[in-house]
Amino acid sequence: MEEVAILPEQAPVMPLPGALLFPHALLPLHIFEPRYREMLEYALARERMFCIALLRPQPKEWHNDHDFFDVATIGLIRACVGRSDGTSNLILQGLQRVSFTSFAQLDPFPVAEFETLQSETETTVETEALGSKVLELYGRFRTMGRKLPAKIDKYVTGMTDLAMLADLMASTFIVDPLRRQQILEELDLNNRLRLVIQYLREESGTAAA
Repeated sequence: MEEVAILPEQAPVMPLPGALLFPHALLPLHIFEPRYREMLEYALARERMFCIALLRPQPKEWHNDHDFFDVATIGLIRACVGRSDGTSNLILQGLQRVSFTSFAQLDPFPVAEFETLQSETETTVETEALGSKVLELYGRFRTMGRKLPAKIDKYVTGMTDLAMLADLMASTFIVDPLRRQQILEELDLNNRLRLVIQYLREESGTAAA
C-alpha cells in the first residue's frame, strides 16, 4: 500500500515542461525564477510541500490552469540550500498522487486545493507475474549500464511494494513525459505495471521480447 502522508488542504504548484514527480522518487530542482523563489518561501514557511505538474504539450509557458495536467504529485522538501544570488537548490521527495480540484490563486504562482488519489493495489497472481517481468526488464537495463541509484538498487530485486517498483522504474527509465504522465494517472496497479513493461521494452529496444 502507498504511504499516506499528512497533507495540507492546499499547496503551491510548480508547472514544468517535460518534468514530473512520482511518489517515492527524488527530484533535484534549481529555483531561480522570482515567482518560484516566492513559492519556495511560501512552502518553507508552511508544510515544506509543493506539487510538480507537467505542462501540456502545446504551451511553452503556462498562463492558466488549463495549461498543465491536473493529476500531479505533491512532494516534501527534503533538503534546500539557498545561494548568495537568491536562487536555491533543493531535493523534493514525492509523497502522494493528487488531483487538483480548484485554485486559491494562480498569480504569481498557483496554489491548489486537491484530493488525494489512491492506487488500487490488491495483489493477485497476475500482479506478481507483472512485477517479475518488470524486474526482468530492469535486469536488462542493468546489463546496459543503467540502474537505479545505489541505495535503491541494493534491495529492488526483493521489493514487495509493486506500486513503488512501478513508480521508481517509470521515474528513472521512461523518458517520454507524456508516457510518464499516463503512468502517473493510472490508478489500477496491474494496468500501471503493464504500461511500465510496454514502455520499458520500447525505450530499451526490446519491444518484441
